[in-house]
Amino acid sequence: MIGKAIIGKSFGGCIRYCLEDKKTKLDKDQSVMLNRAEVLLFNKCFGNKKELVQQFNEVCKLNPKQSKPVFHFTLSMAPGEQLTKAQMIDVALDCAQSFDFAENQFIAVEHTDTQHQHLHIIANRIGFAGKTNVPDSNSYKRLAQFCRKMEQKYKLQQVLSPRRFLSKDQQQLPRNDQRKQQLKTQLKQMLQSSNTFEGLLQKAKAQGIEIIKGRGISFIDEKGVKVKGSEIGLSLQTVQKQIEKNNLAKEQKRENAPEVVSKRRQLRL
Repeated sequence: MIGKAIIGKSFGGCIRYCLEDKKTKLDKDQSVMLNRAEVLLFNKCFGNKKELVQQFNEVCKLNPKQSKPVFHFTLSMAPGEQLTKAQMIDVALDCAQSFDFAENQFIAVEHTDTQHQHLHIIANRIGFAGKTNVPDSNSYKRLAQFCRKMEQKYKLQQVLSPRRFLSKDQQQLPRNDQRKQQLKTQLKQMLQSSNTFEGLLQKAKAQGIEIIKGRGISFIDEKGVKVKGSEIGLSLQTVQKQIEKNNLAKEQKRENAPEVVSKRRQLRL
């Protein structure tokens, strides 16, 4: 299980994202993924997205000094793993207990727009007494621990926690991240046969991998996990050099083609 935790300002944007049909742009035509969201659990709130936003905001008014009342969790299973709806609800309840928002407003929403099953939990950090009773300190470390606990409870595929969350002794142990190694192998195969960056983008997209290019380069695999190119030996400079090398090899192959060699000989005569 892979978890993400985000502290935010707006319940409106977060709730709409989780409940609305997803809009995508393919071939310049706008398409919509219908019925991708199902609310599995309402806690101390109820209604449609408009009513939910209103209810969450009403509680926020009890503590106007808190600028970031939104706690948004995403919990993703590995491809092929499938929990029942009852189990997903139990995961949401366990998360609420672990992060101390069981007595606050929250909803749990399952999305079906990806190859892997995943759950969104939106919680109000402000309680009905007007206090911010849900701390956000060490949220990533606590979430990593929570995911390891859920993996054991439901016999899910075990994922390595980030090294910085391990004890000093555990940090010294060698670790083999198969997910990163698989991503690296896939990308290197694509790169070997790519003569342009755009061509690499298309090949990666066909295999469910997104490439983000800025000052550096990052990759998002089919599970939605982001990896920096430098972490897998594929920095932007490495990628660009390989594409240049591919073009040079292609040009040399063209120059050495029998028909080209024969034509050059004829020109000399």
